[in-house]
Amino acid sequence: MCGRFSLRLNRNEIRRVPQDYGEVINDWVDEEEFIPRYNIAPRTQAPVLRRRNARFPDAHTDTKINRSLILQTMKWGLVPHWSKFEDKSLSTTNARSENLVEGGGMWASIKGKKRCAVLVQGYYEWLTKGKDKIPHFTKRKDGKVMLLAGLYDSVVLEGRTLWTFTIVTTDANRDFSWLHDRQPVILSDHDALEKWLDTSSQSWTPQLTEMVKPYHDEKVPLECYQVPKEVGKVGTESPTFIEPVTNRKDGIQAMFSRQKEQAKGSSPIKSPPSATKRKRSQSPSVVDITLSSDTKPSSSKKIKSGVDPEDAGDSNQPRASSSKKIVDKKSSAKPQSSPTKGSPTKRKPKKESNAAGSSKITSFFDKA
Repeated sequence: MCGRFSLRLNRNEIRRVPQDYGEVINDWVDEEEFIPRYNIAPRTQAPVLRRRNARFPDAHTDTKINRSLILQTMKWGLVPHWSKFEDKSLSTTNARSENLVEGGGMWASIKGKKRCAVLVQGYYEWLTKGKDKIPHFTKRKDGKVMLLAGLYDSVVLEGRTLWTFTIVTTDANRDFSWLHDRQPVILSDHDALEKWLDTSSQSWTPQLTEMVKPYHDEKVPLECYQVPKEVGKVGTESPTFIEPVTNRKDGIQAMFSRQKEQAKGSSPIKSPPSATKRKRSQSPSVVDITLSSDTKPSSSKKIKSGVDPEDAGDSNQPRASSSKKIVDKKSSAKPQSSPTKGSPTKRKPKKESNAAGSSKITSFFDKA
């Protein structure tokens, strides 16, 4: 299936496209009807390449066929020549190659006589993931304009000739089957273009049947990538529609790419000392406590009170109990006086001892 494509080139660039395929055009019919777009949808105008097939008198024979190539702007969505009106419900955006090969049907009268090539920068296809549809853009890897096999026809409606075309599709090759089961028939070089536009036999040939098989030209590889979802809305236009979403300046993937590049080229950032101190003072798990010795006032020390790594499981321990634990440990490690050898040690009553201990703790917090 091919439901959208892009051709956002100026007219001079479009005129030069056939030169890349070894052809030169002499005319562009209805050039003014085409508006270059990034998002060309069915029922809009686009240029196609075809043989003129005009007859004019010749000195040696009664008639001579002028088979030069011309560009012609046509409407996408084929309207058969026998139509009495433009039936917009008719699904003729694409023509399945199987129907051309098997014969019969609405394509039988035009497949041998009216073949054309559709100029595109690339075509859009939607990948289905559950309920989500993700648009992808496929183009030639060398950046050249792609030519898609097509059929065309003309019909006179209300006194005016309407020219229309359709794009021929086939099974997707194995490299693109993950995206969709159908793919346009691509004319990759001059030989393919020449064979497809050669309508001298006025019939469908076995050689044409070989041409509409899945794409397999290794000399002209294709590339495919995800593009913005905005392309799905008919009438929207943006140059980002033919660029990978990773290249978008406002894309989240592009943001991650920039962050990754900055991380590679940047050195570790050190916090200023003042910021570090401010962070410590604001932290509820770290408290600066000053313990002073009665004998040596100048030798004061700062101890960071917090949860011991070994007691990490008890993170809700109150701050006062943590401070008390440090004071008792300090006082037990450095007693103020030692008893004289041989002298009896008098034990104070338990009540007084508790009172003294509480007064020490109170004095300690007052100093802190």
